[in-house]
Amino acid sequence: MSSSNSGSNEAWGSRIGLILAMAGNAVGLGNFLRFPRQAAANGGGSYMIAYFIALLLLGIPLMWIEWGVGRNGGRYRKGHLPGMFAALWKHPAAKYVGVVGMVVPLGVMIYYTYIESWTLAFAVFSATKDYWGITTQEGMIGYLRSFQGLTPAGGTAYHTAYTPYAFFAFTMLINIYVLSKGISGGIEKLAKIGMPVLFLFAIVLAGVVLTLPAQPGVGATPAQGLEFIYAPDFSRLGSPGIWLAAAGQIFFTLSVGMGSLQAYASYLSTKDDIALNGIATAATNETAEVVLGGSIAIPAAVTFFGVAGAMQIAQGGSFDLGFATMPVVFQQIDKTLPIGNLLGVMWFGLLFFAGITSSVSMLTPITAFFREEFGWKRETVAWSFGAICFALGLMHVAWLGHGFLDEWDYWVGTFGLVLVAITEVIIFVWIFKPENAWKSIHMGADIQIPKIFKFIMTYVTPLYLLIILTWWGKDEALPILLNQRSAGSATPVSDVDMPYITISRGILVLFVIVFLFFIRTAWKRNKYDDRKGFVEIDTNRAEA
Repeated sequence: MSSSNSGSNEAWGSRIGLILAMAGNAVGLGNFLRFPRQAAANGGGSYMIAYFIALLLLGIPLMWIEWGVGRNGGRYRKGHLPGMFAALWKHPAAKYVGVVGMVVPLGVMIYYTYIESWTLAFAVFSATKDYWGITTQEGMIGYLRSFQGLTPAGGTAYHTAYTPYAFFAFTMLINIYVLSKGISGGIEKLAKIGMPVLFLFAIVLAGVVLTLPAQPGVGATPAQGLEFIYAPDFSRLGSPGIWLAAAGQIFFTLSVGMGSLQAYASYLSTKDDIALNGIATAATNETAEVVLGGSIAIPAAVTFFGVAGAMQIAQGGSFDLGFATMPVVFQQIDKTLPIGNLLGVMWFGLLFFAGITSSVSMLTPITAFFREEFGWKRETVAWSFGAICFALGLMHVAWLGHGFLDEWDYWVGTFGLVLVAITEVIIFVWIFKPENAWKSIHMGADIQIPKIFKFIMTYVTPLYLLIILTWWGKDEALPILLNQRSAGSATPVSDVDMPYITISRGILVLFVIVFLFFIRTAWKRNKYDDRKGFVEIDTNRAEA
């Protein structure tokens, strides 16, 4: 594959490596934890109808748009949203609008890597059978809370205070090491190893779960678990909550609105296909989520706890399902098939690989910005920002119980994704013009995208995004901002938690200010003319 960032001497090594890396960026913890829980809690089959409509009207169009934005930016050696937006929209404001594409991936990287470290820890705990003997849902929730440092007064502490810090530090170290090795030498190599292992583990686990017999005293089967997820309740389709939940899941599952897909695509030339590669990436992700993600956790929970028990578990949240319920299931399986701890290693191992193939992408836009605009070495950017991420991540570890992580998860990991998406659609499709966007996506394409998607990208997708942004702004963002409710629950922020929430928000605002300063400095340093735009790196690519 050819690289459009000729100055950085980086490129994808192969087409399969590109697809696996893009799919790795998309396939994350949400595929195996959030998706089954969302489906079970939002009407099962009715939710799936809303989900696939959102995939067609939001997910796939945004996937192509982000590949198009990224590759077009790469023609001018811009692997970051400030530069990509400036290349599309020759206006002084364009570069500053792109700041959202710097703040969002940095913020998500910090807390996402911390959650990712939980999966590594529990893989180790499964291998050593550390939680073996805790055979109730309540007991495993206590074990999880102990690891998180949230053991209530009088509760049992199973871990030392430094345990979560140690796993977080090691997880961050792996991420930054991979990032420091570059696109082909680090990220692509990880994807070629991690994605096959992830799918192997998922297939084995799904096979074991779906062949489980009905348990004595429960009477439920894995088939009933699948029915629990997918059986439609058409009366629920009239609820706006289902449509919002489905749209939100699409953002989580495809990692759109993050800025990382665009950064990956900037290493392609106009001779490289993005139409077919984009749909192949989406198909790989959907296979992981719908086929495999929907066949493990909820069917297992139904088999051992019954439909009513699984519903109660689903209401408890994705983390309780993945980190409390599944260890109990593995111990139950171990009574008849003595491979329970191996299944635990595979479950948390696949979650770890799903997490790390996503998290390594999140600093890619920032790495590209400092390399391209200030000439810094990749290793310098990676390890410098790795240290910043680690330092700020310690706050998430220490203040998890005060809503610090929940606040970031909402503003950068939920609301921020939609903000990035609607911004890039307006700039790429409306300002750059639909004809130019459509032509750009089809440069070097191996397939012709159905023309209906041109209409969808131009009108339907931005309208869908505007509705989501307005709805979330009214029902969630404003109440959270006014402290009428916390980001992690419907209850108001307590006086005890308020200082931590204030610090959390203050850091995010500081990110915006600092990146705006660096963007302004970069444009002055490199003497860019906003009205004239950038010089294309390889003129042959314009003719492709």
